[in-house]
Amino acid sequence: MATIHHHHLPLLHNPTPPAFKPKILCKNSKNDAAFEEKKSGFVDYDKGIHHVSTQVSGIRKDQIPQRYRIRVQGDRFQKDWSVSQVVQKVLELDHKSDDIEGLLNRWVGRFARKNFPLLIKEITQKGSIEHSILVFRWMKNQRNYCARTDIYNMMIRLHARHNWTDQARGLFFEMQKWRCKPDAETCNALINAHGRSGQWRWAMNIMEDMLQKAIPPSRSTYNNLINACGSSGNWREALKLCKKMTENGVGPDLVTHNIILSAYKTGAQYEKALSYFELMKGTNIRPDTTTLNIMIYCLTKLGQYEKAIGIFKSMREKRAECHPDVVTFTSIIHLYSVNGQIENCRAVFSTIVAEGLKPNIVSYNTLMGAYASHGMNKEALSVFNAIKNSGLRPDVVSYTSLLNSYGRSQQPKKAREVFEMMRRDKLKPNLVSYNAMIDAYGSNGLLAEAVEVLREMEQDGIYPNAVSICTLLAACGRCSRKVNIDVVLQAAERRHIKLNTIAYNSSIGSYMNVGEFEKATSMYRSMRKSKVIPDAVTFTVLISGCCKMSKYCEALEFLSEMMDLKIPMTKEAYSSVICAYSKQGKITEAESMFNKMKMAGCCPDVVTYTMMLHAYNAAEHWKKACALLQEMEEYNIQPDTIACSALMRALNKGGDPSKVLILAEFMREREIPLSDAIFFEMVSACSLLRDWRTTIELIKLMEPSFSVVSIGLLNQLLHLLGKSGKIESMMKFFYKIIGSGAEINCNTYSILLKNLLAVGNWRKYIEVLEWMEEARVQPSNGMYFDILSFAQKSGATYSSIIQERVESLRRKSGNEVSTSKEMYNKKLVTAVDAPDESSLSWVMLEHFLSMSIDARSFDSRPLLSKCRIRMQVMSVIKDDARVSYAIVAGDGNGLIDNVMSNPINIENLVYKCNLLCSQEQERISIRFGLNPPLKSRQSTVDRMVIRAALLVQ
Repeated sequence: MATIHHHHLPLLHNPTPPAFKPKILCKNSKNDAAFEEKKSGFVDYDKGIHHVSTQVSGIRKDQIPQRYRIRVQGDRFQKDWSVSQVVQKVLELDHKSDDIEGLLNRWVGRFARKNFPLLIKEITQKGSIEHSILVFRWMKNQRNYCARTDIYNMMIRLHARHNWTDQARGLFFEMQKWRCKPDAETCNALINAHGRSGQWRWAMNIMEDMLQKAIPPSRSTYNNLINACGSSGNWREALKLCKKMTENGVGPDLVTHNIILSAYKTGAQYEKALSYFELMKGTNIRPDTTTLNIMIYCLTKLGQYEKAIGIFKSMREKRAECHPDVVTFTSIIHLYSVNGQIENCRAVFSTIVAEGLKPNIVSYNTLMGAYASHGMNKEALSVFNAIKNSGLRPDVVSYTSLLNSYGRSQQPKKAREVFEMMRRDKLKPNLVSYNAMIDAYGSNGLLAEAVEVLREMEQDGIYPNAVSICTLLAACGRCSRKVNIDVVLQAAERRHIKLNTIAYNSSIGSYMNVGEFEKATSMYRSMRKSKVIPDAVTFTVLISGCCKMSKYCEALEFLSEMMDLKIPMTKEAYSSVICAYSKQGKITEAESMFNKMKMAGCCPDVVTYTMMLHAYNAAEHWKKACALLQEMEEYNIQPDTIACSALMRALNKGGDPSKVLILAEFMREREIPLSDAIFFEMVSACSLLRDWRTTIELIKLMEPSFSVVSIGLLNQLLHLLGKSGKIESMMKFFYKIIGSGAEINCNTYSILLKNLLAVGNWRKYIEVLEWMEEARVQPSNGMYFDILSFAQKSGATYSSIIQERVESLRRKSGNEVSTSKEMYNKKLVTAVDAPDESSLSWVMLEHFLSMSIDARSFDSRPLLSKCRIRMQVMSVIKDDARVSYAIVAGDGNGLIDNVMSNPINIENLVYKCNLLCSQEQERISIRFGLNPPLKSRQSTVDRMVIRAALLVQ
């Protein structure tokens, strides 16, 4: 017989049914043993594998008609194979290139018509549709073939399994041409085929045709039709069919209930699924593993993790009727992944293997997704390799999860390598893969590469969706690209991509991140105009964005609008609103919102408590701030670094610094990281308590992190040690700072010098000045003046030595300190008597004041008085670019102290000033926004000149 090789399968091979076929007589004998299924098992104890297969013999050579037996008796090429052997040999051949028809023509059993249904049954159960089509085509060309309904039913079911809906429909019409009458099983298979492809309306039409042809629908028919509607998300239509099914006298069974539950799950009606499950319990139908798997999924989606875990534990009990399967374990892995418990994900996966179940590709992908969501690329790669070692082939989801793990771990280059590896393995990236690749670039600030992936995506025939736009918008927000946000939105409009709620939220958040408040609110108005319903995330982004830009009134307006729309508040929204109230000084409203949050059943988290701590600190309610810590412990909420810092600040300002050190010990026990702010409050507490031993221990604790600790904190520690009189400890601490490589500034040296001079250690003082010269840090004039003043007071013994060494340092640095009163008078006259007010020599005046001269060495009272008046008038009338305000007061009998430039805290500076005139005092308060005006205090130094010359950049 000639053999034809088919390299491309047609849609259907539909030979014309013959008008007349010769009658073939078969011996009508009962061959029950030939059709019995016999199970055979194989166990390899060394490798730990086992295999169970079903063998069907079929009609053999000695049972076929005699004329055919005589025909093949002497032919050595004719083989007496069983049906199972024929199927195995067919599946071993390549359907594109090997001669399958030639193999079948060598089979003796082809002469027995009853072998054909067995052959189709065996090969369709194996699932290879290409081989099944070739065998079915060969069968129809045999002379003794007789078309049968059950053969077509099996072929239609196989096409349904592979979602070949059109081909299944073609077989339905073909069987009628071959005079095979469709039965209920045929319609069931065809309805199942349309249901799998989402064509539920076609399935409904088939049901109507079935009723017109008087074919009574069975329970399976209704179940398939309900499944067709439910799998398409049309759960309402599924419920109508279930009601109609009951009215027609066909009661629902467990499969029906599972299909309804699955329809609710597909339609995201999770609460309705739980309610239906409760009604199901009232019937005599007991749930099975599939039912409980759906319940676990719905509970996970609703965030009811404890109930889902409870169902899982009940399934694992010894006397449980439903035991967990691979789907159950996979659902629990997904639950732990959503809840952030990665270690439990791995433990559940190990339990699958321990209980003798074989993980499928979905189980592996779920575990990889859990690792990928936390950027654990090494663990994700190990699971990816485990897929290959287990004999499974990684699919697109596997590659996408691995790609996402590299993107989340800030390795976009490796993510790209995985993307290219997917293509090399002949897998086509889908929409999710491209979106993950865009996110890998966008989350790492590579906006140009992300846009290039978008173009590449369109070239491959995959059109971007709202998720792609959201990813690009988020990338623009991270990169602070205002223009690119507009470009991305225009690109979405050109591609007719309708922005959904998530896309609008992303665009609003991106505008807020770059400080474009007007565009963010405009996008929100566009969202409302497009009738896209905002959700809690929308208002959370708006309210938090307003708070970041100090637009607290606008934040409260969005809160009011959120309340009007009856959108439930989230933890983030509550925290932002509390922040807005606290920034406006509305502590009562902040407390009310905090209590309202707890009454609404929304448990405050550590961020919310931190906001309340800041609010209480701003309102100076120290006791209430301390009470929040006890409340956090009651709710098992562990404070983080920011919350502990705010609480420490409250304890210090509330006059209870001892508890700061107790809280620090609590942080060490809970392994809460210590930040600069924490160290600052601990140092302040030690200073208030005068606990020098704890200060030394604190220095030892901070020593490994000196290189990253702020220099301001290190300076505070230096000042604390010097203030306590522990000069040796102060110098050792300074040496450690130098050894750590921390960048020290002039203030650090200034603290050292003041404390050294306070104890009279002038030798070390001069040595520090030399260190400054070596470090190329220019000593100030005040530093030289302080040591010279000390030399005059110390007597003739050390005065000449100190002056000689200072003069030597002065010559090296080129910094000349002149003490000529004529020079000072000349500079002062030049500054005060400038002919043009606009060109007043403020630089000269600053220099004069910074010299810290002894005003008693000459009579400069008239000049000082004139200078004081002139500077007051100029500072009020004209806002000079260099000097905003300066006051000089005194009658010449006081000392001109060191003038502080660029003061950190103006309020503290003015508070220390000895103001002799109430009018000047009030003017300073108004000038710097101090409310209420400061009251004058009598200074211990008689008639001291005010520390002034406040520079405003």
